[in-house]
Amino acid sequence: MKSKSVSTAVLSAAMIFGFTQCSQQAANTPQKEQAPVAVSGLKIAYIDVDSLLANYAFYQDLAEEMTRKEENYRLALTEEATKLQKEYADHQKKLANGVYSSAERAQSEENRLAKKQQALQEKSDKYSQELLAESNANSQKISETIDSFVKEYNKTQGYNLIISKASLLFADNTLNITAEVLEGLNAAYNQTSK
Repeated sequence: MKSKSVSTAVLSAAMIFGFTQCSQQAANTPQKEQAPVAVSGLKIAYIDVDSLLANYAFYQDLAEEMTRKEENYRLALTEEATKLQKEYADHQKKLANGVYSSAERAQSEENRLAKKQQALQEKSDKYSQELLAESNANSQKISETIDSFVKEYNKTQGYNLIISKASLLFADNTLNITAEVLEGLNAAYNQTSK
């Protein structure tokens, strides 16, 4: 679920960033007296990206895969951390009971446990980096898949402009092509996943 919200956030943030960049550029550009731009004859549509992603099978499969990996990493780290805690507790008991034959032996054991703890932290960092890299790669795959499909879809539909709903303040619902695009994306994905 976390990777699903991360991917949605990444895609939404990219689209919102583009919108705000355009708004900032427009605000910083000296305004000239301009006549209203006629848009009659333009064929415009929009896609609700959040709704699209929530129902896109490829996105859901990637999100489930990421959740499984994250859970497996978490379980592996928890298991190792529990073993290390037990070793550390045993070491503390031995120290308290004077079991070690010398101070050097006790220090050697303490150093070994510190190295294990450092290795565990490094493994945790490595897992986090792997998950982040895979999440970014998945976001890129999703974005490329949607972009590619929309371009192909538009060859037969002839829209002049297809935009994200995230950038809109208002749009007539008749311009919403999310369901058509979703149906096409899922059909294409189901064909390739067989």
